[in-house]
Amino acid sequence: MAAVFDRTGFVDGTLDELREIPPDIASLRRFRKHISRKLASVDRRDVLAIAETLIARAAFGRFLAYELVLHHRDTLPAITRDEVEILGRGMSSWADVDCFSCYVSGPAWAEDRIVDATIAGWAHSADRWWRRAALVSTVPLNTPARQGAGSTARTLAACFLLIDDRDDMVVKALSWALRVLARRDPQTVRRFLAEHQGRLAARVVREVENKLTTGLKNPRKAQAGGQG
Repeated sequence: MAAVFDRTGFVDGTLDELREIPPDIASLRRFRKHISRKLASVDRRDVLAIAETLIARAAFGRFLAYELVLHHRDTLPAITRDEVEILGRGMSSWADVDCFSCYVSGPAWAEDRIVDATIAGWAHSADRWWRRAALVSTVPLNTPARQGAGSTARTLAACFLLIDDRDDMVVKALSWALRVLARRDPQTVRRFLAEHQGRLAARVVREVENKLTTGLKNPRKAQAGGQG
């Protein structure tokens, strides 16, 4: 009989190791790869339980947890809507949402592990962070580096649901969703801007038009040495 996986001991040891890791993305990602190797043959239910514990107990816990889920062979391909939403509980910053959406919910949506109606439900949430997640979840759909095959219809449906939302975190996410889609389907994004310019936030129109015409979100800032 195979030995029972010591989930508690594994988590405690991981947290002890984590305290010695420099708090930068490159170091954290190397550490995540180290953990992933240890969890390669572990049951997906244990991986999800470890992810939930890391979210609750660790600095940078969401980043580590979501990457562990993404890179575990058996976890994301079988993930359910309930499991996705449990991993998103308590999101309270753009960084939380963006890690969740790019590493968990977006890839799960791309693989039809969650459906369009789930994203629509998030778009109607009273919680700004779930509304942002509805939009940022479109980013992996349209990002080849994340194995996104592209989905104009799903992306624009999510954008339309939140077109009138003026929460700053949602407005920025709407701009991001359209700018990523613009790399793949610029003509459709141009039509969307033209048809809905009167309803879209000025920031969205400006940034997406900049992306379409110059390839940069903020060309003046880029010329001054900032990021585009």
